[in-house]
Amino acid sequence: MLPDTIRYFLSKRGKLAKSITEAGGFIKSSDSVNRPDVQLHMLPLLFDDSGRDLKLMSNPGYSVHVCVLRPKSSGNVTITSADPFAAPEIDYNFFADPDDCKAMVDGIRQARRILAAKAFDDYRGEELHPGADRQSDEQIIEKVKEKVGLVYHPVGTCKMGTDRMAVVDPQLRVHGLEGLRVVDASIMPRLISGNTNAPTIAIAEKAADMILEKAEGCDI
Repeated sequence: MLPDTIRYFLSKRGKLAKSITEAGGFIKSSDSVNRPDVQLHMLPLLFDDSGRDLKLMSNPGYSVHVCVLRPKSSGNVTITSADPFAAPEIDYNFFADPDDCKAMVDGIRQARRILAAKAFDDYRGEELHPGADRQSDEQIIEKVKEKVGLVYHPVGTCKMGTDRMAVVDPQLRVHGLEGLRVVDASIMPRLISGNTNAPTIAIAEKAADMILEKAEGCDI
């Protein structure tokens, strides 16, 4: 990475002058689904472990990351201590639902088809992950479980609703408490089909409107 760092400071060119994700897309993992269920992140470098694998990234290459939209598996966050500074226990519970495994495997096969296009012929090297030797569903998902990562869009720990599992009501007020609302992505009952930034801004703007209406005397 040192040569790239020097090049960036001298000319503002090279890997460090680029966006990490230069292309992407929302695609259907197979013809059997009726709307996109996979998001692709395409990078002009070898990128793994959220960029912490600097040795890998120093080599030439490109990457396509496959992200399952609307996963059916759900994890949990558990308090481990009365100490407010103690880290919680987080169980992502990835791939607990077999439909998530299928979407991931089919999505990887779609990514392989894209990278097999003639336009890549002059640039294509060895497939690193899951590896060209892994072709069956079982082989692919086994490797995925070794390399699976996050895109940092968790939701749902304070879901909005009126059922017994809901934490906040439709006005984002915490059930059973006075004067407390939750205004962030955690109130989404389910993960949306994309990045959470824009809808979180929308949630905040709506919450601001409701709080202002309450301050003006409306019962909201």
